[in-house]
Amino acid sequence: MIPAFNLDQELEAATRDAVGAWQFIGRFAEAYATALVAADGCDDVELQAAEARLGFSMPASLREAHALFGKRNDLTRSQDVLLSPDQLCIDDTGQVLVFRVENQHVAQWGIPLSAVTEPDPPVVFRLDSVGQAQRAWQPFLDRVSLACVEMVLSEWMFSGEMFVDNRELDDETIALLEKRFRRLPMPDYPFWAGPGGGPMRWFEGFGALLREDPGTWLWVRAASAEGIAAVRRALPGEWLMEDG
Repeated sequence: MIPAFNLDQELEAATRDAVGAWQFIGRFAEAYATALVAADGCDDVELQAAEARLGFSMPASLREAHALFGKRNDLTRSQDVLLSPDQLCIDDTGQVLVFRVENQHVAQWGIPLSAVTEPDPPVVFRLDSVGQAQRAWQPFLDRVSLACVEMVLSEWMFSGEMFVDNRELDDETIALLEKRFRRLPMPDYPFWAGPGGGPMRWFEGFGALLREDPGTWLWVRAASAEGIAAVRRALPGEWLMEDG
């Protein structure tokens, strides 16, 4: 971990604007994975070709995300998939630019075409595993840059093979989670698989990062064997990978 990286403070700064988001992603990558390098991003030729195909310019924030880390699979494609520039597409309603899809294509994230000229437009999502009547685009996060912060956190969480675990949640465990771990300052946003429920929440403690899928499931990735063991002790119960 890089010196003086305070996840809580860094994430708070990331939620303010796009500049803070890009700085956070760069510093997070260096602290928790490997530092970003020029080859991690898409070049102008790729981005311009995508814009020519689409017939309009990408929002500045989406373009910047691809240019900075669009080829870092550990931060963009471990579980769900950031579409490469040549895969960006308009949805079947003709109203949304789709830039990310769930790994089994049951959900999509995109930018309303009505906002595509904004530098850092809002992001919407749609659950495609429901009936056509319920298949509507819903608000996800207020800015593309903030959605990229969420993506990087989630994809990093699922890119690990060591010091990881997950488990079902109950009311007692949720109470312990809130008591024994610090909630990180990500704004409330919906769980794509359970829209209409509580917000997704992130926590930290014992050198570990924890993601709560609203009231149902907990995912953990720690920096060490000691860290993951400490999380399990703090939240006793049936961990699915405790022998791993």
